[in-house]
Amino acid sequence: MLSRWRSAASNLSTLGLLHRLQASSELYPLDRCYSKVTAAAAAPAASSPASASPPKRFAEKPEVRLNAMFWSKPTSLALAPNSPLRIEEPKFEGFRYIMLKLLLFYSKQSKSIRGANVVYRRITSQVDKPAIYDVFHLEKTFKTTYALLVLHMWLFLRRLREEGKEGSEFGQYLYEIYNHDLELRVSKAGVNLLLTKWMKELEKIFYGNIVAYDAAMSPEARHNDLANVIWRNVFSDDGAEMSSDAAKSVVQAMSRYTRRESTCLSLTDKDAIFSGNFMFTKLESHTPHPEKPA
Repeated sequence: MLSRWRSAASNLSTLGLLHRLQASSELYPLDRCYSKVTAAAAAPAASSPASASPPKRFAEKPEVRLNAMFWSKPTSLALAPNSPLRIEEPKFEGFRYIMLKLLLFYSKQSKSIRGANVVYRRITSQVDKPAIYDVFHLEKTFKTTYALLVLHMWLFLRRLREEGKEGSEFGQYLYEIYNHDLELRVSKAGVNLLLTKWMKELEKIFYGNIVAYDAAMSPEARHNDLANVIWRNVFSDDGAEMSSDAAKSVVQAMSRYTRRESTCLSLTDKDAIFSGNFMFTKLESHTPHPEKPA
């Protein structure tokens, strides 16, 4: 799996691979793959009509004025030195320090693994909290949670590319942690048989999504490309086009959020990135009051 991520991380930005993966996504539609995994995850509850997920509604929470959100100037996401949320490397002295050093506790690999674990907890904290579902009017299903998880993984992996080889190596550890957590999530959702098959399906979705996000954020992309990709990956169940102004408002808000978080991560210093001492922008279900630019 590490070799797969190394290959993907080094080649995703090349035009040739982009075209090949986009072509393969036409032969293997991501929506179809999503529907298979979602159906399998929902299988234990399928016999109960009352447990069926209601259709998405985009105007249920009028207190959230999405058109006023995510216009503020991007800033670093690094935690303040005195923040209680910071996680510092343990400091030992004397015999304990010597023993841990001999056991490679302070090796670069060990530090990277600990940092990647903290980073992944930051990602899942953002994805698992109710606020992100309230703000973007999403139902918390396996599909939406996974789509948000992939989106935030992509945001961080995109930031790691700025650190070259060191970032690529760190990304390998992060991807392994993500993959292990995903396996647990799939099992928890009720997919116990043919687990390997579903993990392969989700892996295709992961790589297809990050290629689509990269293309939508490229200099050649049109302004609405990112919103269209977010609609397909996060909101749409059947590949249908956005049909209402309410839906467009929600998707445009997530598009602004995504662009802003990407810029904020770029402004976040290397130490905070590799130690996990940062927090994604806090999402609230009440209406913020930033000034919308002219």
